[in-house]
Amino acid sequence: MTALDNSALVERFIRLPDAQRKAFYDKLATRGMSLAQLPIPALRATCPRLPLSYAQQRQWFIWQMEPEGSAYNLPVTLRLRGALDVQALQRSVEALLARHETLRTCFAEDEQGAWQIIQAPAPVRLEVEDVLPTGDQTALIKAFVEREGLRPFDLHQGPLLRLKLLRLAADDHVLALTLHHIVSDGWSMQVMVDELVQLYAACSEGREVALAPLPIQYADYALWQRAWMEAGEQTRQLGYWLEQLQGDQALLELPTDHPRPGLRSSRGARLEVALPAALSEALAALARRCGVTPFMLLLASFEVLLYRYSGQGDIRVGVPVANRNRAETKGLIGFFVNTQVHRCQLDPREAFSALLQRVKHTALQAQAHQDLPFEQLVEALQPQRSLSHTPLFQVMFNHQSQARGEQSTLHLAQLRVESVDWEVQSAQFDLTLDTFEGSHGLSASLTYATDLFDATTVARMAQHWRNLLAAIIAEPTAAIADLPMLAVEERTQLLEGWNATARAYPLQQSVQALIEQQVERAPQATALLFGGQQLSYAELNAQANRLAHRLIEIGVGPDVLVGIAAERSLEMVVGLLAVLKAGGAYVPLDPEYPQDRLSYMIEDSGIHLLLTQQHLHEQLPVPASVEVLLLEQDLSSYPAHNPDVAVAEENLAYVIYTSGSTGKPKGAGNRHSALTNRLCWMQEAYALDASDIVLQKTPFSFDVSVWEFFWPLMTGARLAIAGSGEHRDPARLLQLIEQHQVSTLHFVPSMLQVFLLDERVHEARSLKRIICSGEALQVDAQQQVFAKLPQAKLYNLYGPTEAAIDVTHWTCREEGSDTVPIGQPIANLATYILDAELGPVPAGVIGELYLGGEGLARGYHRRPGLTAERFMVSPFGDGERLYRTGDLARYRPDGVIEYAGRIDHQVKIRGLRIELGEIEARLFEQAEVREAVVLAMDLLGSQQLVGYVVPNTEGIDAEQLKARLKAHLPDYMVPSQWVFLESLPLSPNGKLERKALPRPDVGQTQQTYVAPQSELEQQIAAIWQEVLQVERVGLRDDFFSLGGHSLLATQVIVRLRERLNLEIALKSLFTARDLGAFCEAAQALKSDGLSIEDELAKSLEALKRLSGGELEELIS
Repeated sequence: MTALDNSALVERFIRLPDAQRKAFYDKLATRGMSLAQLPIPALRATCPRLPLSYAQQRQWFIWQMEPEGSAYNLPVTLRLRGALDVQALQRSVEALLARHETLRTCFAEDEQGAWQIIQAPAPVRLEVEDVLPTGDQTALIKAFVEREGLRPFDLHQGPLLRLKLLRLAADDHVLALTLHHIVSDGWSMQVMVDELVQLYAACSEGREVALAPLPIQYADYALWQRAWMEAGEQTRQLGYWLEQLQGDQALLELPTDHPRPGLRSSRGARLEVALPAALSEALAALARRCGVTPFMLLLASFEVLLYRYSGQGDIRVGVPVANRNRAETKGLIGFFVNTQVHRCQLDPREAFSALLQRVKHTALQAQAHQDLPFEQLVEALQPQRSLSHTPLFQVMFNHQSQARGEQSTLHLAQLRVESVDWEVQSAQFDLTLDTFEGSHGLSASLTYATDLFDATTVARMAQHWRNLLAAIIAEPTAAIADLPMLAVEERTQLLEGWNATARAYPLQQSVQALIEQQVERAPQATALLFGGQQLSYAELNAQANRLAHRLIEIGVGPDVLVGIAAERSLEMVVGLLAVLKAGGAYVPLDPEYPQDRLSYMIEDSGIHLLLTQQHLHEQLPVPASVEVLLLEQDLSSYPAHNPDVAVAEENLAYVIYTSGSTGKPKGAGNRHSALTNRLCWMQEAYALDASDIVLQKTPFSFDVSVWEFFWPLMTGARLAIAGSGEHRDPARLLQLIEQHQVSTLHFVPSMLQVFLLDERVHEARSLKRIICSGEALQVDAQQQVFAKLPQAKLYNLYGPTEAAIDVTHWTCREEGSDTVPIGQPIANLATYILDAELGPVPAGVIGELYLGGEGLARGYHRRPGLTAERFMVSPFGDGERLYRTGDLARYRPDGVIEYAGRIDHQVKIRGLRIELGEIEARLFEQAEVREAVVLAMDLLGSQQLVGYVVPNTEGIDAEQLKARLKAHLPDYMVPSQWVFLESLPLSPNGKLERKALPRPDVGQTQQTYVAPQSELEQQIAAIWQEVLQVERVGLRDDFFSLGGHSLLATQVIVRLRERLNLEIALKSLFTARDLGAFCEAAQALKSDGLSIEDELAKSLEALKRLSGGELEELIS
């Protein structure tokens, strides 16, 4: 069969009706033949309406979403040195436009869809801009290039090739050529420059142009592509990709410097990444040894980097393919490039060499299925739709076999042509790695979204990629997790530099000994204040000593646990101090706890002695095996001197029970040396003295109470004790602060929020130190403290019960940040942020927080298995213990730690990872919101976000809150269910009690049919029904839930324009997705338009009433 016969066969195939075309395709397939092997015929002249290619269809949609954007502008800039013939340049551009129809194409759309309009060749006006020969030429060129490259295109009107000449001197020009991606791609840009140079050479020399004729034009390719894909090729290739990419289309959560905005912009920048020649040569040699291409090797290394940065084992990377595997397309200018999604599932223990072979297999398979348009893959997979990120992948890898700058200088008879690089200011994706392979080796660049990343972060990422490349070369069979990504100095900084906290404290001395020393210094000074009672240091010491002697008599000594159940009082403090003086460890049992919980704690702790108060004795579930000692009993017969019981540093000081994942609380036992270290650090950091009064208000079952009790007593300050229940009442707290002139107190952040709402809070002028811990401190609370209590310092501390109270500290200050950090480790403590394989993560990357050093608890009381699980030997070779917190955190570049939530609070909804704290922070920004918390719950068979809100004022509703959140957050982070409460439930410790939050009544919020009411609502509903091919659409129905997608969305907009004369932005359908909200947006536009039309109509009526003379007067 001749080439002519083949062409006629394909032409006949394209003209067949759909059903016959599919049958023809199947017949070819059974004979092992494919249309891909046959030529593309030139049919465009016979087609009355030229369709868009699939790639153009997606670009058309993207442009309608952001018509003012420049992310898809393709600029190329040429420096022309020498005698330039401007007329010859103009003729060569006209010849280029005559040769390539794409350069004369614009686009239109109606109810039948979008189509290409090819305009006739016409003379080109080359705009020339002259500049004065003064100033910085480099800056002038840079400004010119960027200005031209960022100007938006109008795809309706064209032209989509823009040229402008900058004349620097008679023999020095800069030519800026900019195309829109819908008519070009990277390959096309090189074709265009090559042909333009050849055309100019011919025109300037007065000779005929000798370019080979083009067998087809781009519109022919678009017709052929659609016919081939629709006949069956789409189904064949789609089957492969659906199997390859099945499952959740998870968002790649790279650690960002800024929260992801609800609406992504195209703002970006580019960082050049230098790759030394030796590194390039070694990579090329490794690729040859492994039987892979440089593309495969570099892609695998990039996927390892993304894994190490995100912690996600399922990575999807976009990879562009030139899609020029046919002879007819090689010389065309047009949008041929296709995008593939390469999925890589990584196992941290897999050898890199094994991963590389899997990447090779994936790449070869992708190549065999490279024709499926990316747009069809998106529609088939139906990922969670969001305007905040691109679908299916957010990171791209693009490898080019010719480096930028190669062959960038051409010499013509009187002209030297050089390419001019320009500074990228746009980004199509979160991150793109471009690599270039040329005769001088490899080069690379990273293009990044500046809405998400700072330049320093991307520079650090580039260095880590280079480090990984070096490690891969050194040991390609190493496990992925073992490939060193950090430089030696960086690793040393993370493990040692930021943990250089050594201080010389008297750790061999117990807290009770330090208190006894303070008693000797000022025995008559006031120690305790409670109600109308007070005790001096000498009186407190004597009472505690008498009780201690009684405890010793009963058998209390080192590591003997003593339970204490008491309400806040002088007796409580005496009892706690006495247990320590006797050498024992106290176990606080809050009498407000439920009986079952108290019974469990008494049994689990194994105590044989309980200290309590008379009025509580009868209500406590005390077994017969436990002896009870009343704190009020007369002990005057016992000696008042210090018992001087020696305790070792490792002996227990207290055991505090904390919630357990099994539902049963677990007791964390803390050592004397850890407690001494913590309190000595606190005194060095915050310096209490005899003039200070500390308010003790925290329930003693919460470890914050430990420093509240003992820090003031070892430093000579006074301890004012809040009465039972007073810690929950802001008004009463203000009275206590004023009564005792309190200088220092602690708040759990949720209680601080409540306290700050009291209208008299500004009167607490005696406050000098407000210390927060126990929960994440919101920026909103910090700002309120700064505004209402400007004289007070605010400190944010962090620490689990499994360490002596707190392990990190931060002095709050105005930073303009969205979060309040937890700071840096306290004295003699170490913090490590590690990945799943216990390797240190770089600054900015989220990992799990581990603790080491003096502050660690001895372990869980009577739980050796759990202790071994949570307290582990350090992997860094010094044999010390580390505690695994279960908290997520990341380092700032200066070593300050930011808390990133609990591992078990991490939420994924439809594959998208959500940090609930980010949503809560946005809620706290609303003036009408007093308190807020967000949870993820299983409702109606799926995970949904529920927002719990305590309003400040009446009048705020769920729809208002949703609308405000959507201005800052992606749709998937906006709660679908809302519950309004008078207050949030708090535990006895003042922490939020999440389990006590009520489930939302989904019956009230479930979407029911609400009929369109107004004429406009009914008209728009009819268009939705027609486009979506459904029987009815209600005001609460979501366009995309009913089967809508990007192409159907454009059809809605077209029909609104043509039938209702409503020019509404395509983006509106993505931000107002249900019919009711969309109709409101349309009504607002219609109202604006009507007001203008009404004014115009009034003006015309007024003109009609004017006489001829009056009109003449107006005109003159």
